[in-house]
Amino acid sequence: MITFNYQAVTGEGELRNGVIEAPDRTTAIEQLQRQGLIPMSVDPFQKSTGQSILQMQIRFGRSGQRHTMQFTQDLATLLEAGIALDRALAIMVSVTSDEQSQQLISKVQEGVRKGQALSVALANCPDSFSPFYLNMVQAAEAAGNLSAGLEDLAAYLERSQALRERTLSALIYPMILLLVAGASLTIILVYVVPQFEQLFSDMGQALPLATRIVINTARGLTDYGIWILLFIVALIVYIRHLLKTPAIRLRWDRRSLTLPLWGGLNQRLEIARFSRSLGTLVKAGVPLLNALNIAKDTLLNQALTEEVKLAADSVKEGSTLAEPLTRSKLFPPLMLQMVQVGEETGQLDRMLLRIAEVYDRQVDTAIQRMLTTLEPALIVGLGVMIAGIIMSILVAILSLNQLPV
Repeated sequence: MITFNYQAVTGEGELRNGVIEAPDRTTAIEQLQRQGLIPMSVDPFQKSTGQSILQMQIRFGRSGQRHTMQFTQDLATLLEAGIALDRALAIMVSVTSDEQSQQLISKVQEGVRKGQALSVALANCPDSFSPFYLNMVQAAEAAGNLSAGLEDLAAYLERSQALRERTLSALIYPMILLLVAGASLTIILVYVVPQFEQLFSDMGQALPLATRIVINTARGLTDYGIWILLFIVALIVYIRHLLKTPAIRLRWDRRSLTLPLWGGLNQRLEIARFSRSLGTLVKAGVPLLNALNIAKDTLLNQALTEEVKLAADSVKEGSTLAEPLTRSKLFPPLMLQMVQVGEETGQLDRMLLRIAEVYDRQVDTAIQRMLTTLEPALIVGLGVMIAGIIMSILVAILSLNQLPV
């Protein structure tokens, strides 16, 4: 048997600490739950800290969405247990050790104690809670089931975060390959090739063309490398500045949807994000027109955002959702058919969430296909360039024996 320290909450919201013996941590949690307690942390006795089941270490900053998701899950769990909202927030304040998080939750709690609805109290912290989040909470309050609404909201945030992390994780390896390839070529051209330049200095134009290209490239990097780097940085800054212009950004985003590999992946990512946002809002009871205006802000591609704006205008005039989306030519046929079926059967929210699941799977497949193509291409490309540099040097060395003495 193992002795565990535990921290739990009673059904009345009272915070309790104690010890419990069990064969393992899972059994200890089950024992506490059978006693009518809500476990918040269960740690081996010899450890002063451990993993929290509710993980109420909330920090709103760079990883704000992840911690907002955790805040939502924790609050939903406490409300589902029948704890009053004010008491649930007080428990969360007492559990978290992060000062910034305590201040944020205390501010929300203060608003609730003044008689404000949770959505109104959260609206006082616009940097931490998006309009989408606030509308979901408001819809849950209107439906009279805040805990269920928060659970749906937490599920949405969790899936969105998982999709983002899968995409970023899949792109890490190709980025590492690109960095390694660039660093390897730079080292060879800046430090290795110049060692042979003195050897070939007497050969002049007798050097093979490939060798002259390699040596001139190395000389250019050595002499003008810093200026080339500054030019690249300036170019990136200039392009970013151009993309802030709405018309240019719109053309760029529309063109990006047609790019090989990335275009299809980008479209699927955006469709999955938009469908999940819209489906979650409609399921929560938000009117379709309002839901469209909120969900469009979750899109990153301005071309798709403009089409959703036009669709919202058409819906306002009495059109179905599928009709304006079909006219846009930017949304895939499968999505349009499923939206149409959802409208015809009165199950638009379920169909939208199903669309999100379908395109989540397609994103995974597209990423794998892209990596299957990109990784070997990068490796082979790096190998060919290094081999070309080496061969150009070897050919020049061998040609030394053919020079007249």
